[in-house]
This record gives sequence, C-alpha cells and structure tokens, in this order.
Amino acid sequence: MRKKLVSLVRYAKPYESVRKAVFNCNGFSRLSPGDRVFIKPNIVFWNKNCSFPKWGVITTSRVIEDIVILLKEYGVEDITIGEGIVADPDDTETPDHAFKTLGYQTLNKRYGVKYINILKRPFKKVELGDGISLKFNEDILESDFLVDVPVLKSHNQTVVSLGIKNLKGAIDISSRKKCHSADPLQDLHFHVARLADPMPPGLTIIDGIYSLERGPGIDGQMRRTNLLVASGDILSADMVGTKILGHDPAEVGHLVRAAARAGRPVDLSDLGVVGEKIEDVASYHQYNFTYTSGESGEMPRALARQGLQGLFYRKFDHTMCTYCSRLNGVILTALRQAWQGEPWDNIEVLTGKAMEPSPGMGATVLIGQCMYRKNKDHPNIQKLFAAKRCPPDPHDIVTAFNKSGIALDSTLFEQIDKLPEFFMTRYQDDPDFDETFFRIT
Repeated sequence: MRKKLVSLVRYAKPYESVRKAVFNCNGFSRLSPGDRVFIKPNIVFWNKNCSFPKWGVITTSRVIEDIVILLKEYGVEDITIGEGIVADPDDTETPDHAFKTLGYQTLNKRYGVKYINILKRPFKKVELGDGISLKFNEDILESDFLVDVPVLKSHNQTVVSLGIKNLKGAIDISSRKKCHSADPLQDLHFHVARLADPMPPGLTIIDGIYSLERGPGIDGQMRRTNLLVASGDILSADMVGTKILGHDPAEVGHLVRAAARAGRPVDLSDLGVVGEKIEDVASYHQYNFTYTSGESGEMPRALARQGLQGLFYRKFDHTMCTYCSRLNGVILTALRQAWQGEPWDNIEVLTGKAMEPSPGMGATVLIGQCMYRKNKDHPNIQKLFAAKRCPPDPHDIVTAFNKSGIALDSTLFEQIDKLPEFFMTRYQDDPDFDETFFRIT
C-alpha cells in the first residue's frame, strides 16, 4: 500500500518554510493553475475593541501570505479566503475589522485575493449520512481546491482542533449548534468527523508557528513551537498534529470515527512522515481543565483552591456550544470575585444540553435556552433561576445568580468586550510572542 505523505518541518524563514512543507508532501499534486482555490484559516475569536493574544488561537497572516504567494507562482489566479468568525450574525463590523487587521485587504490589493465573511454568504444543505445534514458555505463547496489552514492546538471538548475541526467554521450557525447534540451516539465527535466529507480535493497546512494548550480560546496557554505540518490528506495531517500535541489519535473521537469511515488505521502505520521526526518535536499539550468535587461543592480546581464552598458548577460537556462557552469563563471569573468567605447555599449551575439537576440543592441556575427548556419543570429543582436566551444575555446571567444568593458584580459583564485585553499581560515583553506574524506589510 502506498503510504500517505505528511511533511513536518521546522518554521525558520518566511515563504521558504511553507514552500518546503507543501512540496515535501506533493501538496499541489491535485491542483491545476485554472482552479478556484479556497483558503480556510482559523479565526476562532476576534475583538475589535481591544488588543488580545492571538498566538496559537488564530492562523498567522505570515503563513496565509506565504500560501498565496505559492499559489500565484503556481499560476493560480482565483483565490478566496473565507471564514465564519464567531459573532452575532448581524455583526459585520467585527469580521471586517478582523480581515483588515490581519492584512487580507492588503492581499486583495497586492495579489487580487478575495476575502469573504462566510456567515454573509449562501449555504447549501448537505446530507452526511445516518440522517445527519448540515449547511455548508457554497463558496467552499464550489471551489476546485481547498487549502485548510488550522492552528496547532488542543481543545477542551475535542482533545485537538486541527484540519477537520477547522471546517466547523464553514457551516452556518444553526449547524454549529446542531453539532453539539445531546445524543450520546451522534455527539460532537460524530458530527465533526464528517465535516471534511463534502470538501473538494485539497491541502491541509497546520500552522504551528504558535501552538495552544487548553484551547481553543484566548484563555489557553500559548507556546512558540515553530512547526508546520502539511498533507494532501486532511486526516493524515490531523493524526500527525495530534501526536505532536502529545495525544494518541485513538483517543480523539472524531479522528477515530473519520478513520473508520475511510477504512484506515489510527496508529499512523499507513503514513510516511517526511522531514522532522514526530518524537523529536512532540510536546504534551493538556486539553482539559481540572475540576474537583466533594461535599463542599463541584467546581474548577482554581475556584476550589480559593476556598469557594456551596457551589456545584459541573464541568462543561460536549453539548455546550460556542455561544454559551464564550460566557462560561466570564461567569467563573465573576464567581471568584463574588466569593466573600461564607459558604453559599448549595447553588448548582447547569450548562449545555444534557445536564440534569441534582436532588437536595438549595437553588439551581440554568444557563442558556437549551438548559432552560430541558429542565425548567424538573422535580429536583427547589428554586429555579435562569438565563433563558440563546445566547444567554449577560444581564440575565447576573440577575439569575443574584436571585440565587450569589451577588455577581455586573461590571465584569458590562465590560466584557475589554476582558480579552487582560490575557495580554501573560505575554507582554516576551520576544517569542510577536504580533507582526498577524500583519501583512
């Protein structure tokens, strides 16, 4: 059996490193100069109101421009960059600000590259088997060649977020929420495993100039890693990327399912890795957040160390979608600030779509529309307080906690757009974390 090629190179120089990664794996073997090429970066988060750490979170503009140059040299003229940035669907300012700041306007002027906000483009319903359908962006489906450019990151729900997971940004918002199903058989991994099925032929380039531990967001731990992984086969690239992050592909649900659908092993035995050896560059990246549980409560270890008691804030599961998870960290920060040393009255907080209330709790706070609809009439609830909307309204969250007996300061939620700037302090004055990688001059 002919092995699938994956190139693994150390990032050393602009253009040259990306070129080496692409040509070492024959990445353009299915590309013709007249093809319509779609480039899918990973812009998982953007904030136009303040500076925030992008390293390991967002695909570097450096790698994107290098790919564009390679494509142009190959004779490709029709190039589109597209992303569906997580934001209010009616918010066009945030995506526009992201594209401008990341230099995509410059790419347009310099190379004629188009760039689009996927959420403002047409979608097409695609049947993925087993009764599952999702709506995909038509531009990416109608292209001839896809260059998928994820970031090298671990992920707190899917262990890793690489090439296949990056394609979640190519589906519409209702489909993204649908992926976080409460069905234990057709769960998040089940859906993610099929995201690459309708895609055109392509090339995956994992941007590991920076990597991210406990991703996918800005509260993870960022590292300067200087690696690029490339392959004409998206699953192969993801399996190598997973090993580099210190995880076994056999423990990543969506990779196991994708491999089974393709009739392939997950032990890398059908791969040929060109360049660096995986064992020489691999570095363990934790993906999970540690929680503690006991008579005094259930909560993240950081809150337990602070001494919080009487709070039962269960660990989020696969069913909590992006639109609730964006507020989860803010709520936990607000709870730490609200603690005054006296135990709360066994307040239980439930998130996602699957959790059910425990008996004997003093009060129950339900976060989000899904949780409210599921449990609003549950017999275990003595006192119910909820943020009922989708996504939850910050004011409703503060009100629900205040009524439950936990006095949250609303200021943190009122200044939520400024909160990302707080995480910049971790990386200030560290020369490894250079923002010029996210600019095109």
